[in-house]
Amino acid sequence: MKNKTIKKPWPTKDAMVQVYEKNLWGTNNTAFYSGEGSHNTNIVAPYVDAVISFLNSFKDPLTVCDLGCGDFNVGKELVSYTNKYTAIDIVPGLIEHNKAKFKIEKLEFQCLDISEEKLPQADCAIIRQVLQHLSNAEILKVVNKLSQYKYVILTEHIPNGDFEPNKDIISGQGTRLKKKSGIDLMAPPFYYDPKEEKQLLSVFLSENNGVIVTSLFTIF
Repeated sequence: MKNKTIKKPWPTKDAMVQVYEKNLWGTNNTAFYSGEGSHNTNIVAPYVDAVISFLNSFKDPLTVCDLGCGDFNVGKELVSYTNKYTAIDIVPGLIEHNKAKFKIEKLEFQCLDISEEKLPQADCAIIRQVLQHLSNAEILKVVNKLSQYKYVILTEHIPNGDFEPNKDIISGQGTRLKKKSGIDLMAPPFYYDPKEEKQLLSVFLSENNGVIVTSLFTIF
C-alpha cells in the first residue's frame, strides 16, 4: 500500500500573498489593495478619529506597532501623532511597495509573521481586522506576545447580535463571519485578561454584514 500524502494547510504567508496577487479583496487599480475595510470612508474616518483622540490624550507621544498594516491607507493617517510608528505585514511585496510609497518621518516598515516571529517593542500595538483571518492556534501565539505592550487597540468584524465566538478557520481562507462567528479574545480558547477593556468605536454595517468593533485594552 502506498503511503498517503497528508496535505498540510497552506501557510498563512502564501495565502495572504495570493490575496493580493489575485485581488481577492477587490481592486482600485493599485498594485496592492486591502479592501473596503481600509478604504470605505464610513469605516475608516471614525476609526482614525477615535485612534487619534486616544493618541492625543498623552503628553508624550506613544510608540506604536501596527501588526498587519496592509496597504497602509489607514496607518498613514496616524503616524504624525506618534513618537515612532512600526508597520508590519506578512507579505514581502506589499512591504516593499509601502516602503517606496510612504516616505514619512518616524515611520518604519518590517516584513514579519506576527504569530511566529518576535515583535518590535512599542507602547501600543494596533491590530486592525487581522486576527479574524487567522486560525485559533495562530491567534493564541499572537495573544501570548501582547503582554509586552501597555496598550492594545484591537478591531474585529463580528456578526450583529449574539454569536458563538472563536469558531476555528484555516488561516487566510476568509473570516469567521461565514460561520456566523467572530473573535472574542476574552472567551475560550484565548482567555485574554487585560487590566482594563474599553470600547472605542462600533460601526454598524448591516443586519447581515455585521459590525466592526474597536476595543482598547490596557495591559499594565
